[in-house]
Amino acid sequence: MKSVDVLILGASGYGGGELLRWLSTHPAVKTLRGTARSHAGKPFHAQHPNLRGLVEGTFEAAPDWTALAQSEAPVVFAALPHGEFAKQWPDYQVEWSRLGLTDKLTVIDLSADFRLDPAWIYGLVDWQPERMRGARRIANPGCFATALQLALLPLAEWKPAFVAVTAATGSSGSGATPSDTTHHPTRANDFRAYKMLGHPHEAEVLRTLASAGWEAPLSFVPQSAPMVRGLFTTAQFPLGAGIEVGALRAHYEIFYKDRFFVRMVDGSPRVAATTGSAFADIGVAARHGHGAVMVALDNLGKGMATQAVQNLNLALGLPEWTGLKVAAGYPG
Repeated sequence: MKSVDVLILGASGYGGGELLRWLSTHPAVKTLRGTARSHAGKPFHAQHPNLRGLVEGTFEAAPDWTALAQSEAPVVFAALPHGEFAKQWPDYQVEWSRLGLTDKLTVIDLSADFRLDPAWIYGLVDWQPERMRGARRIANPGCFATALQLALLPLAEWKPAFVAVTAATGSSGSGATPSDTTHHPTRANDFRAYKMLGHPHEAEVLRTLASAGWEAPLSFVPQSAPMVRGLFTTAQFPLGAGIEVGALRAHYEIFYKDRFFVRMVDGSPRVAATTGSAFADIGVAARHGHGAVMVALDNLGKGMATQAVQNLNLALGLPEWTGLKVAAGYPG
């Protein structure tokens, strides 16, 4: 198994903490470092107390590209706020070229900066995973986008006339810095919609569905749920005549039959059965010519960090479950 040296940019955030947690036990990771300007010099567990005694290391103020250039297989995960990585990208490219890093460096970006850039591989691992083999520049999908695409891609063959989607997410999806609308105390006993019919993740979803041959008539309403982790999506659509729940379920089972981290469940999936894991659970329903598909996943796991690790595994030619065969903690 090839050994890699990993640097996490923005390692102090929730996504960075999840990457540290998963990569610290990954059999292919030889060294693991992380940057965070505002926490430079502090141990990882100062921001991620769950890592105390398990993941050694301190936050660095800036990336040491010279040190990373000594690696035969260097990897960068960018877990920076949206817009930050793209802002620094030109300067990084100059430095990588100077040090001979450009061609051997694998970069996986967890932000939205390069998801629509055709020069980057879009890292939705459960759709045409062969695209990630040997990839050097991978743009990790958004959490909502992951759930919506898992729900909708099997429908591209049928092309329903209309799809209405609602999706509720936990407060951790807004990052570690609280705002008036995302701070957990303001939502713990509340439930609301936001960015109705105009969430930025729609662009990722529509592009992928178009690539699958379906100009999907999508109506999407995201919602803030009173939970910390997890994401639950429901897609509703008209079904063709005579298609009942058995046929709908069989269609999804065939579509995802080789995808280890996508599980079909009876009835409704459960958020708590996926939090802290790399799994996405899917359930279906059908009645009176209408269909519904429900997806539950961890917004910080399958919707972020564990999908990024899956992308690393595929890029390295490893089994995609390497370092990720861990069950969720239940009950959540």
